[in-house]
Amino acid sequence: MNEQKTVSSRAWVEMLLLAAIWGASFVSIRIALDEVGPLTSVAHRVGWAALALWVAVIVMRLKIPRDPRVWAAFLMMGLLNNVIPFGLMAWGQLHIESGLTSILNAATAIFGVLAAALFFADERLSLRKLVGVGLGFAGVATAIGLDNLRSFDLRSLGQLAVIGGTISYALAGVWARKRLAGHPPQVAAAGMVTGSTLIILPLAWLIEGPITLALEPRTMAAIGYYALIATALAYLLYYRVLAMAGSGNLMLVTLLIPPFAIVLGAVLLGEALRPAAYGGFALLAIGLLVLDGRVWRYLKGSVR
Repeated sequence: MNEQKTVSSRAWVEMLLLAAIWGASFVSIRIALDEVGPLTSVAHRVGWAALALWVAVIVMRLKIPRDPRVWAAFLMMGLLNNVIPFGLMAWGQLHIESGLTSILNAATAIFGVLAAALFFADERLSLRKLVGVGLGFAGVATAIGLDNLRSFDLRSLGQLAVIGGTISYALAGVWARKRLAGHPPQVAAAGMVTGSTLIILPLAWLIEGPITLALEPRTMAAIGYYALIATALAYLLYYRVLAMAGSGNLMLVTLLIPPFAIVLGAVLLGEALRPAAYGGFALLAIGLLVLDGRVWRYLKGSVR
């Protein structure tokens, strides 16, 4: 998170493209959920993405790992980074808007800072990080609306499910740093979604019934988009942008996703968010900018 580079115009364009792709994924997932269950939607997502990513690995002639311990690490990464968060967020989207899901998803970076501080000695919580995390939590609380949790209805549970997904993403980041360092990112991504597929296929089949391709064209188009474009292609684009812009700058993509999801949700699904959701996103955005570090350094310099 401390790594920052000067962002080229090309990197900015690709960051915006990545944000648009992921922003649209929330809407496409919601469309698919009209016909398939949450677990089945995840099975389609990781299954087709795995096939596409292995094609990319073969075309790029990358070495495929054979060590069983590496594949065990891929399996756990698939659970933490795909099965749990994708499943929780898909279920949550049955009960809350796509735009709100994308806003709460931005809390991933907040929980990522806390997870890193808990597991890594070199990621201690500085004053800047504490301020950023505090603002992030305030944003999440505002977006959810703490009064809404008193009723504890399906909408409240949907929002908590999405937050649970962000916590799983944060733990996945820790696992990747501990167990997947040194592997080509394309191979790691392919191995991860393969592990996800091995877990979710039998689970979805058992809970939601046989997985079929006899679906409405609208549903198939949505699945094709979020599996091949928003998962397989997005992973490849993510690592490309990471190499160009650095991890610190790439965190800004988190701030760019919700506007795309909110606009597309309004246009395609007729969604409308409460004012509190926008206020929560504003607080989350400020918290993420503080964690980014540049605004913090600017403010400290201004005080001097």
